[in-house]
Amino acid sequence: MALAGTKPGSALTQPAEEVLPAAQPPSKLSSLWQTLKPFGWQGLLLVAVLALLYAPVIKLLVWQWYNDPDYGHGFLVPVLSAYLIWARRDKLRQIARKPSAWGMVVVLGSLGFLVLGSLGAENSLSRLSIVGSICGLIVYFAGWAILRAMAFPLGFLLFAIPIPGVVYNEIVFPLQFLASKFATRMLEMLNLFPIMREGNVLVLPDMRLEVVEACSGIRSLMSLLALAAGYGYVVERSVAVRWLLILAMVPLAIISNGTRVMITAIMANYIGASAAKGFMHEFSGWVIFVVATVLFLVLHSVITYIRKKLGWYDSGSHPDAGSTLTAKVGQ
Repeated sequence: MALAGTKPGSALTQPAEEVLPAAQPPSKLSSLWQTLKPFGWQGLLLVAVLALLYAPVIKLLVWQWYNDPDYGHGFLVPVLSAYLIWARRDKLRQIARKPSAWGMVVVLGSLGFLVLGSLGAENSLSRLSIVGSICGLIVYFAGWAILRAMAFPLGFLLFAIPIPGVVYNEIVFPLQFLASKFATRMLEMLNLFPIMREGNVLVLPDMRLEVVEACSGIRSLMSLLALAAGYGYVVERSVAVRWLLILAMVPLAIISNGTRVMITAIMANYIGASAAKGFMHEFSGWVIFVVATVLFLVLHSVITYIRKKLGWYDSGSHPDAGSTLTAKVGQ
């Protein structure tokens, strides 16, 4: 059967000028707008107000990152946290958004900590409230499921916040004591020269070498813990192994710093007091940091080897950040 004006067996064709153009893939700007559109101008205004409230706190925090060698890694933490979120963007898009008014309760509670921190001159409360406000905004605009999916990248931001003074003082002295004790034991085993220890002071034949706060290892410990947490999340599937790597970094950092004190004592004894300060002292710190990182990677390799031998190793792609890279390589 054919329509009038057509020959039997002929097919209807759409005129060339009426053919619909192929759908163009959305641009990056369009994708960004589609992401921000649900928040509306009210959401952008709320974020702007919070940014103004936290501006003095953030300014002081950045100043400490720049001036305090213990927290120079603070500049890298937000960058890595943002990368981890970006790496999970495909999975985040698949999670249903269920905005919750409880998010605003979290934001208000965090602002309460901001006020308490400002009144009591306790910077740690004000800085912690930044992370709390970010979490509250995510819950308010996207829901609890999104927050759970972003838990580690947001928790990673805590590495950028300096330890409260009360806690810092409780940690530093034990680290000084452990470093000096380790260095003394190692030097006694090497038997290169007579050495004694008085608390955190090494008594050499011609001088006394004090293990001060800067040599306590707190600087390398915080940086190495951040490294272990970020590395474990990106590379390792097993949550148990991730925690094992983080915990193992503590003795690795202590041993590395104790080795640094030992090397400093040797150089000070044979070269002079100048070897215990200045360029040589700072350079030895970088060398020990690299050594600790290498030992950490070796430890992870050994753990992976043992798991493969025991049949406990899952060679599948990483469920989070690594899956994005795996998908791209396979394309």
